[in-house]
Amino acid sequence: MSGTTGRAGAGPGPRGVLAVTVTLCLVQLVDVLGVTVVVTTLPSMLRDLDASAGEGTFVVTAYAMFFGGLLMVAARLGDRLGHRRVLLAAIVLFGLASVLGAVAGGVALLTAARALQGVAAAASVPAALRLLTTLVPEGPLRRRAVAAWSAAGAAAGATGFVVGGAVTEVATWRAVFWLTLALAAGLLVAVRLAVPADGARRTDVRVPWTSAALLTTGAMGLVAGPTLLAESGAVVTGALVLATGAAATVGVVAVERAAREPLVAREARGSSRLRWGTLGSFANTATTSSSATVATLHLQDELGLTPLAAASALVSVSVLAVVGSALAPRVIARLTWRRTMGAGLLLVAVANAVLVAWATPAAVALTAALSGLGLGASSVAANDMGTSVAEHLRATAAGVLNTAAQLGTALGTAAVLLVASATSARVGWAVVAGLAAAAGAACARRRSPAVEPAAAQA
Repeated sequence: MSGTTGRAGAGPGPRGVLAVTVTLCLVQLVDVLGVTVVVTTLPSMLRDLDASAGEGTFVVTAYAMFFGGLLMVAARLGDRLGHRRVLLAAIVLFGLASVLGAVAGGVALLTAARALQGVAAAASVPAALRLLTTLVPEGPLRRRAVAAWSAAGAAAGATGFVVGGAVTEVATWRAVFWLTLALAAGLLVAVRLAVPADGARRTDVRVPWTSAALLTTGAMGLVAGPTLLAESGAVVTGALVLATGAAATVGVVAVERAAREPLVAREARGSSRLRWGTLGSFANTATTSSSATVATLHLQDELGLTPLAAASALVSVSVLAVVGSALAPRVIARLTWRRTMGAGLLLVAVANAVLVAWATPAAVALTAALSGLGLGASSVAANDMGTSVAEHLRATAAGVLNTAAQLGTALGTAAVLLVASATSARVGWAVVAGLAAAAGAACARRRSPAVEPAAAQA
C-alpha cells in the first residue's frame, strides 16, 4: 500500500472490502450533499436572520468555494500525513462546523460555518477516493467500487434538495445542521472501524501552500466581489475584494509556472484533453447549480411553495443525471467526448430557455429533468476525457476536474444570483441559457485529432 494505509502487503478481506466501499461512498454522499442541502432552506434562513439575497449568495457559495479552492492541496496533505488521518480530522471539523451553523445568530457566522464545512469536504473527498482505490483490489471489485462512488455523488444532489426541504418543513433550517452533525458522528465511527490505520508519515511530500492560498483567495475574491458590489454601501469594498481576487488568480498562475513542485504538474497542464475536460466540468456545474438555486428561490418566494414542494420539483435533476450518466458511454462511442459534452450542455441551454417563457412548478420539474439528462451525459464525457491522460497524471487530473466543478458551482451561482436579484429569475435563466449554449457550441465544434481520438476509440 506504499505506506498509505495499513501494513505493507496487508489488505481487508471480502467483508472488509465491502465495509470500506460502503463507508467511503457515504463520505462522498455526505460531502456532495453539503453543496445542495441549504439551497431549499435558503429563503427560511434569510427570513429568520433578516438577511439580504446578496448575503444569501455567500451562504450558498461559501461551501463550494472552499471545497474547490482546497481540493488540490488537501490531496497533497493526505499524501504527506496519511489519508485516513486527514479523513478523520476532516470529519471532526465537519461536525464542529455543523454545530456552528446550527447555533448561528447571524448570516456572517452561518457563512463561516458553511466555509468550514467546505474546508472539511475538500480534505475528505480526495482522502476517501485515494483510500477506496488503494484498499479495494484491482479488477471487477474496484470497478464496482468506483461506480458506487460515482453513483453516490450523483444521488447526493437530489438528496440534498429533498433533505433540506423536508427537514425545514417539519422543523427549522437549524435542524439541517444538527442532522449533518449526526451524519459526521456516524461517519467518524464507521471510518475508525472499517478503514485500516495509516502507515508512517511521508516527509518527502511537499505541500505547495502558496499556490493553495492564492487559489483560494482568487476564488473568494471573484465570488464575493460582484456580490458586494450589488450591496448598497459596499461598492468600494466590493471593488477591492474583486481586484484582490483577480490579482490572486494572476499570482497563482505565475507561482505555478515558477514552482519546482507545482500544485498541478506541468505535463498535466499541457494536456488538451484535461483542458477540455476541465472546461466541461466547470460549465456543467456553473450552469446547472445556478439554475437550480434560482429555481428554488423563485418557487418559494414568487410562487409560495413550501421548501419540500420546491425540493420535489428539483429532484428530477439528479434522477435524470443518473440516467444520462448510464447512457453516456454509448453516446461517447458514437459522438466522441467533446460532442457529447456539447450535446449535454445544449440540453441544459434549451431547458433554461424554456424557463424564460414558462416558469410554473410543472415547467421547473420538466426542465430540471432535461437539465439532469444533459448534465449526466456531459459530466461523464468531461471526466472520461479529462482523466484519459498518462497513468501517473490521473490523480492530478481528477483533482483538477473536481476543483473546476466546485468552483463552477461557486462562481456560477454567485454571478447568476447577482443578475437574478437585480432583475428577475427569468433574466437569470436567460444568462444560464446563453452560457450553456456558448460552452456547448465550443465543445461540439470540429476538433483536432491531436485533442481527441476517433469516436471508435473514445
